[in-house]
Amino acid sequence: MNVYDEAHKLSQAIKESEEYKQFIEMKRIVDQDPQLSAKIKEFQELQIRQQAGQLTGDAAAQNLMAQIQEMYQLMMRDPRAVQYLQVSMRFSLMMNDVFKILGDTLEVGNFTNL
Repeated sequence: MNVYDEAHKLSQAIKESEEYKQFIEMKRIVDQDPQLSAKIKEFQELQIRQQAGQLTGDAAAQNLMAQIQEMYQLMMRDPRAVQYLQVSMRFSLMMNDVFKILGDTLEVGNFTNL
């Protein structure tokens, strides 16, 4: 068995999944509206900064939470943003599950520690 061939098969299976197809379609729709795309990117960056701040114990992370909640309320008014965030989450969960399966099976846990 060639590991690289199997990796290509996995990649193809991911591309054929509903999660991936829906994510790519919604990304295409969002990217057609530069303003919406920028808002979503800013929202996601704030989430990442807030999560990183929580992990490091940064007190400023709490302040970001209010900004995130405010942006979230605004974004929920746009059905395209809502749908994008939903399909993005489903795709991310699927990919996290795949990484977890690989990590558990290979008994290496978190791939960032390799």
